[in-house]
Amino acid sequence: MSETFAFNDVFEARAQTIIARYPEGRQQSAVIPLLDLAQRQAGGWLPTEVIEFVAGYLGMPRIRVLEVASFYSMFNLEPVGEHFVQLCRTTPCWLRGSDDLRAAAKDVTGCGLGETSEDGKFTVVEVECLGACCNAPMVQINDEYYEDLTPESFKAVLESLKRGETPDAGSRTGRSGSEPEGGLTTLTTEGA
Repeated sequence: MSETFAFNDVFEARAQTIIARYPEGRQQSAVIPLLDLAQRQAGGWLPTEVIEFVAGYLGMPRIRVLEVASFYSMFNLEPVGEHFVQLCRTTPCWLRGSDDLRAAAKDVTGCGLGETSEDGKFTVVEVECLGACCNAPMVQINDEYYEDLTPESFKAVLESLKRGETPDAGSRTGRSGSEPEGGLTTLTTEGA
């Protein structure tokens, strides 16, 4: 196990709860949720000593844990900013203006794709589908989704984060879930 990293009391309790979900002898199946916990505690990325810690914690070869960490885009192997901005670039978001969102992100943060702002507040990356295609274009910032974005509404979200505020997540147009723009057109009454 790593000599420089260990779960704090809160994350240790969470790790034990996660591991308990798996049958005896199958604890290594907890590698993804434990990497997520470790990344959260380590400040948003997985330094080598953190990967080594998770490997030791689960009794796995380090290379197996590194294979998982390097395969999934949810894990960062380099430091990221306080606000990890993931721009969806899959076809629905692209068709609805994700290129304009990339330009808006650059205007506010000063970051191109794959860069971290000088003040360490933002890292901007491009990702494939984040699963909110009906509310395109959208981005994920840390754990929150911001949907139905325009360059102006996206700039407002980023400026709010820059000021240390926490903008409400979800649709910028106020729609609920994936209902159509303009509101419901069917099933508009309960019990019908």
